[in-house]
Amino acid sequence: MLSPCISSVNTLNLKFLNIPPSSSNLNRSFYRFKSISAVLNNPSSHSKKQRQVQQQQQQQPQKQLYQPFRPPPTPLPSKYDNLDIPGRIDILANRLGAWHEYAPLITSLLREGFSPPTLEETTGITGVEQNRIIVATQVRDTLVQANTDEEILSYFDSGGAEVLYEIRLLSTSQRAAAARFIVEKRYDGKGAQDLARSIKDFPSRRGEKHWESFDYHLPGDCLAYLYYRQSKENKNPSDPRTAFLQQALSAVESDKARNVILEELNGKAEEEKVEDVVLKVPVNVVRLKIGEVAEATSVVVLPVCKAEEGERVIMEAPSEIRKEGEFGIVVAEKGWEKWVVLPAWGPVVNLGKGVVVSFLDARVLPWKANNRWCKEEPILVVADRSKREVENDDGFYLVKDDGNDVGLKVQRGSILKEMGVNECLGNVVIVVRPPTENDGDMLSEEDWD
Repeated sequence: MLSPCISSVNTLNLKFLNIPPSSSNLNRSFYRFKSISAVLNNPSSHSKKQRQVQQQQQQQPQKQLYQPFRPPPTPLPSKYDNLDIPGRIDILANRLGAWHEYAPLITSLLREGFSPPTLEETTGITGVEQNRIIVATQVRDTLVQANTDEEILSYFDSGGAEVLYEIRLLSTSQRAAAARFIVEKRYDGKGAQDLARSIKDFPSRRGEKHWESFDYHLPGDCLAYLYYRQSKENKNPSDPRTAFLQQALSAVESDKARNVILEELNGKAEEEKVEDVVLKVPVNVVRLKIGEVAEATSVVVLPVCKAEEGERVIMEAPSEIRKEGEFGIVVAEKGWEKWVVLPAWGPVVNLGKGVVVSFLDARVLPWKANNRWCKEEPILVVADRSKREVENDDGFYLVKDDGNDVGLKVQRGSILKEMGVNECLGNVVIVVRPPTENDGDMLSEEDWD
């Protein structure tokens, strides 16, 4: 039987068939059949081949064609309904109307196939501006849906895209409150950016000092708390600290938070007076600059111990390190595994028996000058082992920590004297923080003795 399926295999060619004359076909013409091609298809082999093709198709990864970004459709204002493409481009090129009115034209042209660079060439609106206008319009739409006062909305009609763009990450209710505060304070884009950042950051500060005195539902309190924290990162007294507190005072909304700032600014709180005294410590805390060691004209090499290694390792570390020869080759009295190279800062140049102790957590530092960075980075504590007597109440000393897994700790002299401890492992002379991209908190030269 001939299968109805046709393929290129098992083809049977039938030759011409001649039908001889007979009594039944004397009056008929001579019949010839043209040659045909038929397929003898094996059902099992056909299904097997079909399965192989299906398997190959499944194994091949699906190829997805690149689809350029198309913004979600935004309904055009009724006055733009009948505009053709040249008309839309003309409005954008000449900035005809408020920015939030012609923003849908940008979206429509992008959906028509215009790329941001092409649109920039034809209208003069850069790709960054296009994105800012589109996003700011969406933010403004949420303000409209939240029944924001028309007076507040009209404030953003002129140049408001840059401002509204900065509050895009806030919730709808937060946007409405932030917009009200921005209009009240007449903030620009930078002010709006700081405000939005403070609102997003405020919940993560739970547990920090005076956090509960600021109201999360008031954008001014969130911003004031940002400035309040920044003031804590500066010396007391200092001009930057006072400037941050004044900014906080101008932004704060609640009376409770205002009282906290005023007490900090005027120094009336007894607790703050005590802290001011504690802040004046005779130990420098410095952040190492990137490349500072390589650029230094003079350096010092000191042995390093881990805090968890305890007292024994501190005492075993080399105490005599000197330079020899014209090349200044560093020679130690004995071998040691870990060393650190530091710039020849004043406090470390003439150490008698210098040693560096590495702590994984900066919270080992006892003074209240610590702020958020103390929870986030390791530190190096440089101590002078030649000065083992606890003399200065305000000084800091390296001692053994019997009540902790960490073998060593840093303690204030006054605390040690109260405990009857008169001898330590070394006098702390400087604390070194690791280098970062932001070196804005570096100590200046006049901070050194």
